[in-house]
Amino acid sequence: MSVVIVTGSAGYIGGQTALLLKDAGYEVYGIDRRDPPKHLQGVCDKFLRQDFASDVALSWIIGKQPNAIVHCAGTSLVGPSMADPAEYYNNNVSKTLKLLDVVRRSLPRCRIVFSSSAATYGEPVLGSCNEVDPGMPVSPYGESKLMIDMMLESYRQAYNLDYVSFRYFNACGADPRGRHGQEPGATHVIAKLLEATRDDGNFKIYGDDYPTADGTCIRDYVHVDDIARAHALALHHKIPAGIYNLGSNQGTSVKQVIERARTIVGKMPNISTEARRAGDPAELTANPAKFDLVAGAWRHHTLDDMIQHAWNWYVRKN
Repeated sequence: MSVVIVTGSAGYIGGQTALLLKDAGYEVYGIDRRDPPKHLQGVCDKFLRQDFASDVALSWIIGKQPNAIVHCAGTSLVGPSMADPAEYYNNNVSKTLKLLDVVRRSLPRCRIVFSSSAATYGEPVLGSCNEVDPGMPVSPYGESKLMIDMMLESYRQAYNLDYVSFRYFNACGADPRGRHGQEPGATHVIAKLLEATRDDGNFKIYGDDYPTADGTCIRDYVHVDDIARAHALALHHKIPAGIYNLGSNQGTSVKQVIERARTIVGKMPNISTEARRAGDPAELTANPAKFDLVAGAWRHHTLDDMIQHAWNWYVRKN
C-alpha cells in the first residue's frame, strides 16, 4: 500500500489523516473544493482544488491509480441538514455514488475508507450502539451517511467493491504535535467551549432537561488523531471489509466536559442554557469492540488529552 487519495483533505479529519499518512511514508494526494489552510499547505504530495465528484477530479483520481481512497469530503452538520436536506442528499449521497461508480469501473483494486457517522443510529434505545443495530437517523445528515453505508455494502455484494466505513462518535482534539486542529467557528462542543474560553466569550448548553443524570446530552468522544490512525490501519487488508464504530464505549455529558475543561484550562467562559436543538439525541455512545478485535490498541488518547491538545491549538502563537 503506497498511494492514497484523501478527499476533503483541507478539512479537520481529512487534514489530520493526510498528516498521519505522510508521517507513515505514504504517497498522499489531496482533493478539496477549497484551498487547504496555511498550516496544511504542502502536506500532500499533490493537491487538487476541485469538487471530488467533478469530471476533472474523477479523471485525476483514475490517473493516480490509488491503492485506497479515504473519503472524508462531505457536508457534516446535523442542524443545517434539517433546514436544507437537499444539500446533504446531493453533496453526500449523489456525489459519492459517482465516486463509487468510477472506482468499480476503473479502480477495481482500490479500497474505499469512508467517513460515516454515529448519526446513522439516531436515538438509540438499547444503550451503546453496535454495528448490527438498526439505522434510525433523526436528521437528513444521518440519513445521508446511512444511505452511503448501504450503497457501499450493496456495491461490495454486487461488484466486489472493497470498503471500510467508520462511524465516528464526536471527533475532537487536535494534532498532538500542534500542526492541525479545528477551524475558527467550529460547531463541536469542545471546540466551541474552548474557543469561547480563549476569547472570554459565551458558551451555550442546548438543553438541560434531557433524561440523563445531569440533564445534558451524553456523547462518546474520540480524538481526531485516533480517527486518523484508524484510517491508516484500514488501508491494510487485515481489517476486513465492513462497518465499524470508532468510539470509547464511555459517555460524557456536556456538563462533565465543562468541568474537565475547567480543571485543565483553569477558567471558563460565560455559560448559558438554551432550548434543545432538533435532531439531537439524549445519549449516543459506541460499542467499538468490533474494530478493537481486528485493530488492537488503536486509541491512544483520553478525554483529557483531547481537551489539552485542542486548547494547545487554540492558544498557539504563529
